[in-house]
Amino acid sequence: MSQKAIREIDGKRMLAKWLSEDLSSAFPENGSCMLQVTSAGLKSLDALAQKHPWVNTLKLVAKPDQLIKRRGKAGLVKLNSSWKESVDWIQERMDKEVQIESAKGELDTFIVEPFVPHDQKEEVYLCIQSVREGHQIYFYHEGGVDVGDVDAKADRIVIATDAYLTAEQAKEKLLTQVPSEIRELLASLLVSIYKFYIVYNFAYLEINPLVVKAGKVYALDLAAKVDQTASFEMASKWGSLDFPAPFGGHMSPEEKHIADLDSKTGASLKLTVLNDKGRIWTMVAGGGASVVYADTISDLGFGPDLANYGEYSGDPSEGLTYEYAKTVLDLMTKQPHPQGKILIIGGGIANFTNVAETFKGIIRAITQYKEVLLQHHVKIFVRRGGPNYQNGLQMMNECGESTGIPIEVFGPETHITSVVAYALGVTPIPEYLEDTAPKFSIRNDLGRPNMRRSASKDIDMDALEAQSQNTLFSKDTISVIYGMQPKAVQNMLDFDHLCQRKKPSVVAMIYPFSGNHFQKFHWGAGELLIPVYGDMKECLARHPETTVVINFASFRSVYSSVSETLEYPQIKVIAIIAEGVPENRTKSLIRMAKDKGVTIIGPATVGGIKPGCFRIGNTGGMIDNILASKLYRPGSVAYVSRSGGMSNELNNIVSRNSDGVYEGIAIGGDRFPGTTFLDHLLRFQDDPKVKILILLGEVGGVEEYDICQAVKTGRINKPLIAWCMGTCAKMFPYEVQFGHAGASARGNLETAEAKNTAMKEAGCVVPSSFEEFGSTLKQVYTSMVQSGALKPRPEPDVPSVPMDYSWAQQLGLIRKPTSFVSTISDERGDELMYSGVPISNIYSEDLGVGGVLSLLWFKRRLPQYATKFIEMILMVVADHGPAVSGAHNTIITARAGKDLISSLVSGLMTIGPRFGGAIDDAAKQFSEAFDMSLAPKEFVDKMRKENKLIMGIGHRVKSLQNPDSRVVILKEYALKHFPNTDILKYALQVELVTTAKKENLILNVDGLIGCAFVDMLRGCGAFTRDEVDTYVATGCLNGLFVLGRSIGLIGHYLDQVRLKQPLYRHPWEDISYIDG
Repeated sequence: MSQKAIREIDGKRMLAKWLSEDLSSAFPENGSCMLQVTSAGLKSLDALAQKHPWVNTLKLVAKPDQLIKRRGKAGLVKLNSSWKESVDWIQERMDKEVQIESAKGELDTFIVEPFVPHDQKEEVYLCIQSVREGHQIYFYHEGGVDVGDVDAKADRIVIATDAYLTAEQAKEKLLTQVPSEIRELLASLLVSIYKFYIVYNFAYLEINPLVVKAGKVYALDLAAKVDQTASFEMASKWGSLDFPAPFGGHMSPEEKHIADLDSKTGASLKLTVLNDKGRIWTMVAGGGASVVYADTISDLGFGPDLANYGEYSGDPSEGLTYEYAKTVLDLMTKQPHPQGKILIIGGGIANFTNVAETFKGIIRAITQYKEVLLQHHVKIFVRRGGPNYQNGLQMMNECGESTGIPIEVFGPETHITSVVAYALGVTPIPEYLEDTAPKFSIRNDLGRPNMRRSASKDIDMDALEAQSQNTLFSKDTISVIYGMQPKAVQNMLDFDHLCQRKKPSVVAMIYPFSGNHFQKFHWGAGELLIPVYGDMKECLARHPETTVVINFASFRSVYSSVSETLEYPQIKVIAIIAEGVPENRTKSLIRMAKDKGVTIIGPATVGGIKPGCFRIGNTGGMIDNILASKLYRPGSVAYVSRSGGMSNELNNIVSRNSDGVYEGIAIGGDRFPGTTFLDHLLRFQDDPKVKILILLGEVGGVEEYDICQAVKTGRINKPLIAWCMGTCAKMFPYEVQFGHAGASARGNLETAEAKNTAMKEAGCVVPSSFEEFGSTLKQVYTSMVQSGALKPRPEPDVPSVPMDYSWAQQLGLIRKPTSFVSTISDERGDELMYSGVPISNIYSEDLGVGGVLSLLWFKRRLPQYATKFIEMILMVVADHGPAVSGAHNTIITARAGKDLISSLVSGLMTIGPRFGGAIDDAAKQFSEAFDMSLAPKEFVDKMRKENKLIMGIGHRVKSLQNPDSRVVILKEYALKHFPNTDILKYALQVELVTTAKKENLILNVDGLIGCAFVDMLRGCGAFTRDEVDTYVATGCLNGLFVLGRSIGLIGHYLDQVRLKQPLYRHPWEDISYIDG
């Protein structure tokens, strides 16, 4: 989303800061005085007055600050009042619901500022808004609530992109009707405000009235929008900006939940509740698809019954689709409806999303809500296409059979919105729909496919291709990919092979973050290497045949990389894939590209496709989609749209209702794309191979009116089938931003209805709804064929192409044994799992390090006393001073200048039977002796006879009279908390035998840990005896020492580095040099 409305207080705060520095002479003394009162703020009014003492000395203005238009006419402005009067007025209205035109909402935020007494003749009107060519300034010498239709009477000027308003321009074009005594001041003011508008990345700014009084200027009422996509550049200027919902668009808890999920994922999840008592609910995949579904429901006369608007897209995980579906179903089943309810699970044809995988989450939610869905007499209608859609629809069918919920399923053989008419009973459900589209098949013949038969002899298609001056792409087009995008490259190469191109369309990739190297790709059944360059100059110099650059850089860096690309005359087309490019940046690129004669497609686009010739990146989706829509050969229909997602649907519609697509371009969803609808329609008009034009527009913008003019004047005279999405916008009581940044109307002219009407009046073929789009195309196509204006070409054999191994495996067509098996963790889902426990649960349940270790080592959730004991072990073994062998080695290695890992490993390598490695053996020896029922003295005698040391017995300096505090702490904890301590008690009896012989033969920390840990495993109830014995035998107890001691060894390394200790050399006098 690009343009976002901000609160009046935020706009005034930023403007005041700017004017106080840039035009200080005209800035009033109290120009920065303003405060916000919210519902919570009413509880601290005294503190608010103390913080802003001017409220007690000045007359004030109070009004809601919630994006409400015409507040004065609605009686929502309190003028010339004291602080008490303002507060009383606010309190009377705070949290009260009011109706303003068609919007209803609660008042919860107010702005209070100084009242400025003035005459009406001192009021003027100012508005600046972003337009494609730059920014348009509207100025009128009168202002206020009764200013009237400023569009009709205001003076205006368009300031070109990257230029600034001058005082001379202001006086000549805007200020001719203002009194001469304030003309200079106003000229300076307009220059300053325009510069502020640009520097602060505003997209809209209206001040009405703007008062000029006694050499000072006052912005009394201000409405503004900023370009939210520029937030990464504007943090220091904007500060903490609040983006409130449109008045009347207060978010419900469910809407907030989905918005929260959306903010935490790369996928897109949107939900707006229109009527929670509504009968018709939707769950639609894709931004463009969600609009046409809502449009169709509205156009069929069921708008008042539509309960929600929203979408899920961007390949959400099963967990996310489950949460989304669960939220919709929960809302849907809160209130019954006498006619029952309808759920439409719709969507366009996916590019790469595995449809069956996304359906899993939805099916899980439906199954969970089975009983309540049956109680509410819910009927479900499903329409989807794309990768693995057949399995997905089959799963939905089976879900209906197992739950008893009526579920009807439809695939891409059904028009995208026909399912709406079926669901609403407008059109009867056909008994059988045959899908005649070509299918992906695995064939033994993996050679070059037999492609197209020769065309009619009276038309030389290749000659026409070469002669056309309006062709962006041909079979010889060569491109470079900017960014590390191996998937996009492979998709383009597969398309090339399918179209029998002689050479790959991609010759190189540019990736500035690595050195030059090669990447391997498939070319049919073979392979090839494609170079990757770190420098654009080198890349384009080595590949002078390149004319197209497909730029996958992020929204942060795309401006600089495209600017650099424009320096190379060989480049004729640049596709910008990134979403979220700041509008001013895009317009700068448009200006530069126009000067250099370069065509820009995007930003925020999937790209475009020319069947049989060239595809941009991932356009057209997987090979399944390419084959189904016959994009391996050209047809006669060329289309242009904004929506990349709907491009796939257009490919499907065109292929089923005509001889197919000749070229398709998605110009991008931003308000100001690099090229316009008209740019491409004129190309198609001038290309003799294109017979029918298609335009799929949307609400927002005015580009469609340029097309109307072209049709009226005859510049476009080929049949043009046009439709503008977003007719459902009239159902919303407040301004709605649909899926794309440009999909929002700023006035009646920008509504979908107005544009559809204008296009129909101009002579375009405009269906009554998108539901009739396919049938309308079929009528036009059939008519042209019958009249001889269009001659279909013979249909070629369906080509074959090797299927990717990974995709074939997902579809269950092949199988292969895995190289690894892992059961302790899984990072593939919505969040990391440790032995089936989500990482969020580990934190919320405070499992701690001991709990994590129990999950990853033992795959069990051990009792709290056990996980606490594990953590105690790690603490007591963490370090034992610098003199022990492990620490000594780590210190020496660190002082030799080695890195942390090398130093740590050096210390860990000393762990063994003589240092820290006795825990396992102590556990084995004591538990085996206990299990054999050996008396403590018998055990000691047995070990002596076998000349074996008793592991875990003995200490260099500690004794019964001078005990090791570590042993005491662990022993007391185990005896107090463990349900069984047989092995530990046995070891303590052995200690009595050994210390009778020598007082330092005590149970040491290794022995204590080994014995107590066996007791813990045996007594906690989580393991069988065999499992305990296996864990002891595998050395996991020594692992406790390794893990804990690593803490200390790292500490010694950091200590030596911090102290900057020199290389260690052992002194001679500490070495005995002996001959012999």
